[in-house]
Amino acid sequence: MSFKANFNLIEELKWRGLYHQDIPGTEELLMKEQVKGYVGFDPTADSLHIGNLVPITLLVHLQRAGHIPYALVGGATGLVGDPSGKKDERSLLDEATLEHNLNSQKAQLERFLDFNHPTNPAVMVNNYDWFKGIGFLEFIRDVGKHITVNYMMAKDSVKSRMDSGISFTEFSYQLVQGYDFYHLYANHGCKLQMGGSDQWGNITTGVELIRRKAGGESYSLTAPLVTKSDGSKFGKSEGGNVWLDKNKTSPYKFYQFWLNTSDEDAARYIKLFSLLSRTEIENIIKEHATALHLRVLQKALAKDVMLRVHSQEDYDNAVDASEILFGKATAASLKKLSENDFLSIFEGVPMTETDASIIGNGIIDLLVSKGEFLKSNGEARRAIQENSISVNKEKVDESYVLQADDLIGGQYLLLQRGKKNYFILKITK
Repeated sequence: MSFKANFNLIEELKWRGLYHQDIPGTEELLMKEQVKGYVGFDPTADSLHIGNLVPITLLVHLQRAGHIPYALVGGATGLVGDPSGKKDERSLLDEATLEHNLNSQKAQLERFLDFNHPTNPAVMVNNYDWFKGIGFLEFIRDVGKHITVNYMMAKDSVKSRMDSGISFTEFSYQLVQGYDFYHLYANHGCKLQMGGSDQWGNITTGVELIRRKAGGESYSLTAPLVTKSDGSKFGKSEGGNVWLDKNKTSPYKFYQFWLNTSDEDAARYIKLFSLLSRTEIENIIKEHATALHLRVLQKALAKDVMLRVHSQEDYDNAVDASEILFGKATAASLKKLSENDFLSIFEGVPMTETDASIIGNGIIDLLVSKGEFLKSNGEARRAIQENSISVNKEKVDESYVLQADDLIGGQYLLLQRGKKNYFILKITK
């Protein structure tokens, strides 16, 4: 990943759909010298989500081209709140929550960027480190005097809020972000800021501040906001955001998000989010077109993103879990599932809780426990005689007795009558 002179990073980003606009001269700069460029991350949650994969991927491609990526976590800006793209005022975070969010996001960013590379290691910075020593009067004197109110009010993030109202706190956000760029320019030699297209106003405020306060030239590059082919917002599932933290979005659900994308979206997303080469992607798209039902494109996309965000083990488990939905499951494969994945696969299946005294009971007692699955012993016996009862996806007869090691994740038992009638017993200690 040493610097590739004359490599046209902008052309690569355009082909992948990661380019929206830049300041004139950005393309030439990236081709002639090793550049330090940064992206800021807003610590409003203790996990990044898949919408953040766009700016993360910009940094990844910057590093792959031999440049030096800076990941800025907003310990200071997180205390203010970015109005860009927001209709209402944000709730302010307390410092303890903010610190927790920052630490969680730092750990996630380290999965994508190489902070130990010998020639162009990534760098992580926290803007609280330079803002904590700046007083309000000092800031409005040394920074505010360089940017006019008219300039600030012309920004879309401000104009869109003029009817509903915007606080001075959020109005001043662009100055705070602009100062980040100035600080990194003056103290780290950082000439480039990148982000989503909704950040253009904040980014260009930094460019203007560097010009007016330091007499310097700086550059910017933005990626388009990603949408689905039907125009709906990318990164949302029925349950809300798709998170990078496996405790918020299970690896199974994460895998399913990518696997269930439309052919049209998958063809765009594999360019946007995977690190596969142009030749590899074009070959996958051609192969997919010959047998759409095999979903070769979606599987390749899901695998590449899964391996980068999670791990080989998480990917393998997600693939195994997906097979469960198509009947290709055994008790052994069910027991390999994490609690989150098990509950994700069988989301919506009726469930009742019972205590550990049920361990050692026979199948009849399990089927009629609390009368919520089968209603009577007679109904349970008839179902068993019809060979339609399974425990953990395996057929059982009337001799079956529940053992502790039959429990999935130590507390769940999957009962089934026929092909589609499921019920879960949760055994509490």
